[in-house]
Amino acid sequence: MYNNMQPVRQAFTRESADARRAALLGAAAACLAELGLAGTNVRAICARAGVSPGLLRHYFAGIDDLIAATYEATSDRMDAIFADAVAGAGDDPRARLSAYLGASFRPPVTDPELLGAWTAFWALARSDARMAAIHAGSYAGYRARLGELLVACEVSPADAARLAIMLTAMVDGLWLELSLDAASFGAEAAVAMVEEAVGALIKP
Repeated sequence: MYNNMQPVRQAFTRESADARRAALLGAAAACLAELGLAGTNVRAICARAGVSPGLLRHYFAGIDDLIAATYEATSDRMDAIFADAVAGAGDDPRARLSAYLGASFRPPVTDPELLGAWTAFWALARSDARMAAIHAGSYAGYRARLGELLVACEVSPADAARLAIMLTAMVDGLWLELSLDAASFGAEAAVAMVEEAVGALIKP
């Protein structure tokens, strides 16, 4: 009987550990969004997650390790959102490209809390080598996937790499402005501007 129950106990323990770790990641992101870098510390994160400081140190080497893991988790979450958008667009290459770019102007990417966390990550990437590496990897992955979608639209690989840089910068700029002031031009206008740029850059 004991042996039969043991795998269930192990699975429960593993799931609980994953949930606690996820709670710390979520709390770190929320603190960065609400309190900024200056207000994000072990006490604030643990209070929001409802755990003791000792538990944070059980899962992470320290707050720097936690924030780096939070950046990675946030990047992975965005990747999944973009991938889902493409998958839901069907088989048409142009529709898939539009879905990938347009997802940046749809919830949950337009969540105001994401702006606070993301700007904190950007600030840290300027001075912290580990955060800079995460940033570089995240953006390289985004541009690579964008390049693949452009190639599927019959853009040459060399041109696709160049256009991916241009379109990424455009999307980032529009997303930032929209996040700072949602009434400035609106999500649909942002999508339309990106579509106009794509139409000009990709010749039929």
